[in-house]
Amino acid sequence: MRPLSFLAVSSLALIQSFAAGLTLPSSEAQIRRTRRSVNAQTQQELASVISSNSTIFGPTDANWANETESNNHNIPFYAVSRGHALTTSVGLFKGIEIDMRSLDGIHINSNSVTAQFQGGVYSDEVINTLWNQGFVTGNVYVWTTRKPNGTAVRVNENSHPDLWWAMRGAGHNFGIVTSFESKIWPDNFKTYFVKSYQFAGSSLDALIEQVNKFQGNGTLDPTWLGSFGLYTMNTTLSQTEATITWIFLYDGAQVDAEPALKPFDQLRPLSVDEVNVPYKVINDQIGGAVNGSLCEPNKTHILGTANLQTYNVTAMRAIYDLYNQKISQHPELGGTRVLVEGYAVQGVHSFKSDDSAFPLRDDNILTYFDVRFDSSDDPLIDFATEWRNQTVDLWNAGQPERKPTAYVNYAAGYEPLEARYGYEPWRLERLRKLKSQYDPNNRFAWYNPIIPPNTGY
Repeated sequence: MRPLSFLAVSSLALIQSFAAGLTLPSSEAQIRRTRRSVNAQTQQELASVISSNSTIFGPTDANWANETESNNHNIPFYAVSRGHALTTSVGLFKGIEIDMRSLDGIHINSNSVTAQFQGGVYSDEVINTLWNQGFVTGNVYVWTTRKPNGTAVRVNENSHPDLWWAMRGAGHNFGIVTSFESKIWPDNFKTYFVKSYQFAGSSLDALIEQVNKFQGNGTLDPTWLGSFGLYTMNTTLSQTEATITWIFLYDGAQVDAEPALKPFDQLRPLSVDEVNVPYKVINDQIGGAVNGSLCEPNKTHILGTANLQTYNVTAMRAIYDLYNQKISQHPELGGTRVLVEGYAVQGVHSFKSDDSAFPLRDDNILTYFDVRFDSSDDPLIDFATEWRNQTVDLWNAGQPERKPTAYVNYAAGYEPLEARYGYEPWRLERLRKLKSQYDPNNRFAWYNPIIPPNTGY
């Protein structure tokens, strides 16, 4: 498989995206070019975003037939930007990776209410670029999506509305987004109040009861961005049991948030931290910094998740006790994280269940179990996998009246399709019908696919 095949597969899509989307600054990268097939302006624009040893040519060039071998020879391809895909299906991939990271253009439209983004941007870039110009991002309202043959499809509620429905919840099954447009809003540069508690295990039951009162069953006031809990080892506080961290984020002044947090102050926390921060660093406060441990590359993860409506106190206690038991057996796994995320979900609930392919509008809490290893052959992987399964089973046992569900961006790949894409039969039926229309050869089948990939190669 020659390196040129990477560009041949993606070049048509890249050329079209530059023609229809943003214009990036040129560079002086030295690139071999075939002048007959691609005009000079496009060559110059592409030169700034692809590697210096690439060849640029288009579909009218004589080389095109030789180099577009991915589709012709059934070679798998996969688009990569930040590399955060941890699901097991991605681990099956062998083929051509299309590196999207250089497609990072961001342009605020002249109306100052919308902005254009290229498909390789990531959240930290978007947040900081907009914030530095006085804006925050809102909802995406249109995508430019590439079909398996490289042709562009503009997708919104009026153009290809069937694909608009599918991509909001299952989009990775249908194409590569090379650009999109989003609403933006002025940021008044106010601060957000963040309060972080750390508790010992003796406070857990009372803590969970109080969090349930605070959040309700999906009724948390949207002025609260959410609350986030974490079990992990902090040996500066305890050598023998996990520390429980709980963080609250408030969209407003500290004085307005404090009354709601007084019950937590009374639970004898080990430590309390308070900070008022601008919007652009909120994610850093909950461990999601772009250079933080959550984004560290080249790790093997054992993941598990189960969506909830409220916390079951008994289940959360059992998961905590299990954590301590496992760490007593293998202290070297003390970096293991058991994370829960309770957001204000009134906006999620405001949509009808059938408005999009996203099926989990009754779920109010996301959970995340994660053990990280430096290699895929670590002897403790089986131990961690068993621990993962036990933890997920406990979360689900705490809500016996509900079928297990898994947020698709946290799903590890072993969960039933219905848990990720909905138990109503019509949902998967509709997705599979659209799949046969837009991707009949199942080329987009590597991230929690609705139709498993053919790995026979």
